[in-house]
Amino acid sequence: MSKAVVKIEVYRGDITQLKLDALVNAANNRLWMGGGVAGAIKRAGGKEIEAEAVRKGPIPVGEAAVTGAGRLKAKYIIHAVVMGQDLNTDAEKIRQATRNSLLRADELGLKSLAFPALGTGVGRFPLDECARIVIGEVLNYSAGKTGLEKIVFALFDETAYRVFKQELDKQLG
Repeated sequence: MSKAVVKIEVYRGDITQLKLDALVNAANNRLWMGGGVAGAIKRAGGKEIEAEAVRKGPIPVGEAAVTGAGRLKAKYIIHAVVMGQDLNTDAEKIRQATRNSLLRADELGLKSLAFPALGTGVGRFPLDECARIVIGEVLNYSAGKTGLEKIVFALFDETAYRVFKQELDKQLG
């Protein structure tokens, strides 16, 4: 893997509509796909994504598993396990799941990847803190050796988009 400049951007809209190598799903450790981003991915891509994911679970919180992307334009779904069955998450779980998602993408030789606001839906994690952690982890990771060329933060609503955009601008200095 060569050292290339990774393009990082913030997108407002539906993550399931992006044509990238992989989409990251905010997952629980059993890899069931219920509501939020997981539910949207399952509705748009098909139940086979969840069926494949569940066969790989349970996996430790902080880890990431890869499945196909069903009918989506992406090739893969990377299930970032940010919570257990208690639906609680914290900064360290989100940090580890982000890093492991990036590692899975490089293991597969992927060039592009999209992240949602991990743990901020059913996990009720603060949006601003999520943005700080995930963006920081992505910037730190992309400063090293990676084959990734494009990382998108895909936020469904205007508030989340603004929070991520401001945090990215702040961290980029």
